[in-house]
Amino acid sequence: MSEKKVLILNQKQIQQKIERIAYQILEDNLEEKELVLAGILNRGFTVAQRLKKVLEKISSINVTLMSIELDKDSHHLQASANVPLNEVENRAVILVDDVLNSGRTLVYGLAYFLNIPLKKIRTVVLVDRSHRRFPVAPDYTGLQLATVLKEHVLVVLDSPGEEDAVYLT
Repeated sequence: MSEKKVLILNQKQIQQKIERIAYQILEDNLEEKELVLAGILNRGFTVAQRLKKVLEKISSINVTLMSIELDKDSHHLQASANVPLNEVENRAVILVDDVLNSGRTLVYGLAYFLNIPLKKIRTVVLVDRSHRRFPVAPDYTGLQLATVLKEHVLVVLDSPGEEDAVYLT
């Protein structure tokens, strides 16, 4: 990884992207009384927390926040969550992550919900790098970014002593 960091999104721009995504989620779920925001730990969960705050401010939809922990390096689905799966049955679920690169993390996240009935499932990413190896695309995207494989997208959220930002390194 290069030591040079190029600022892609600053704190204000990140918040604007999150607010825009929240309005898109609301528009797509006007008929819903409740939503489940399932954030993939760590930064996907942080994005989900921020989406929840905005959704609660702009709507009366009851939002359940769920954290999903995935073993992203495993070749088999290994996941756990802080909310039992049976508690999200027959609800609309929004799976949230910070960066979409190969698509493996989103596919694992989606697979976690495969064996339960849902009204619908949608995906959110803050940054889409478009280097997919898996057939998955986000329903809501903050920023689509053309990068080369050698570049890395670094998302800094809630890091002590640092402002929220997205960098290309």
